[in-house]
Amino acid sequence: MTPKGEITTRRARVTINDLAAELGLAKGTVSRALNGYPDIAEATRLRVARAAERMGYRPLAQAQAIRTGRARSLGLVLNAGRADAHKPFLTDFLDGISRGASEENWTLTVATALDEEDEVATLDRLVDEHKVDGFILPRTKRHDPRIALLRRRAMPFVLYGRTGEPEGCAWFDISGEDAMAGAVARLARRGHRRIGFLGGHPDFNFTHLRRDGYLAGLTAAGLPHDPDLIQEGIFTVPEAEVAALRLLDLPDAPSAIVCALDLAAMGLYRAAPRAGRQIGRDLAVISYDGIPEAATLDPPLTTYVVDTRAAGRRLAQMLLARIRGTAPEALREIVPARLIPRGSDRIWSDARPDVTRPGPTGPDPTPQDAQETRALKPHPFA
Repeated sequence: MTPKGEITTRRARVTINDLAAELGLAKGTVSRALNGYPDIAEATRLRVARAAERMGYRPLAQAQAIRTGRARSLGLVLNAGRADAHKPFLTDFLDGISRGASEENWTLTVATALDEEDEVATLDRLVDEHKVDGFILPRTKRHDPRIALLRRRAMPFVLYGRTGEPEGCAWFDISGEDAMAGAVARLARRGHRRIGFLGGHPDFNFTHLRRDGYLAGLTAAGLPHDPDLIQEGIFTVPEAEVAALRLLDLPDAPSAIVCALDLAAMGLYRAAPRAGRQIGRDLAVISYDGIPEAATLDPPLTTYVVDTRAAGRRLAQMLLARIRGTAPEALREIVPARLIPRGSDRIWSDARPDVTRPGPTGPDPTPQDAQETRALKPHPFA
């Protein structure tokens, strides 16, 4: 009711006919542009999308699904039973995917699973129920049963990460191997010769890539590969603490450690005092992930960061392209992580005489250090 007692009526729903009349296009052209058909020019599709947004056009989802055979929804199944280091990034990741989907008037459907077996079963069920048109698969494995299922079901998917079986796969990934090589190079420039490595669980593909990057960094620095300096299989902080103690208890213990996960670094921070070591004084640490807790550690953790919100948005864009028929081989992107230098990779020569003598706040910066510590810029995919 209005103040005068008049009954108001709901504004009429904007239809495809309204859009076609406004744009001077055929109804069929507008419909195909809204549904992402590849025979519609990109300029036309964008023009239609902008007009639809401006005029408040919203398709009737059920009718559209019947007409096109598409649910206009991207799928994501999360393993809720897994305790891992990437849960702190989940909110940003989901927000990024949702934004990427919403930009094309699609939605995101999220389901949870209790374990790996349930994860595969949930994917299979969503395919059977026609709830989604494709999937984003995070936390990829060397031999991933989710990939095998979706290949068998002829269902589009995009990986967040790479896999040991890449045929027919589209992916978006961060170059963790380059980050690990860069961490070793940074430490070697500062005089470290015994550089340890704490790696993740071998089931996951990133574990192998980051270990390979660490080894490549040693080779580039002219340092030997010592298997005693490598500890892997880490997926919890307690596991990391035990693994770190093994490194620090070596007769010729490392003066620096590269961590493939910030979670591993958190275990190292627990282990160091137990081994009589002090990070930032007689032990240098560089890690990877950029979890919020890294900045609050003492000393704050030097780590490579990943913009998971931007990654989620790009994955949504790539999955939409895959659903619309783009070949998976044309949808493979790898971008760099960014280093945030803090205090954990500075050590003092009076505590470690085997390491290059530092200046007042650590070793004198090299040109490479200066490049790494420049003001942070957005990711190229942001």
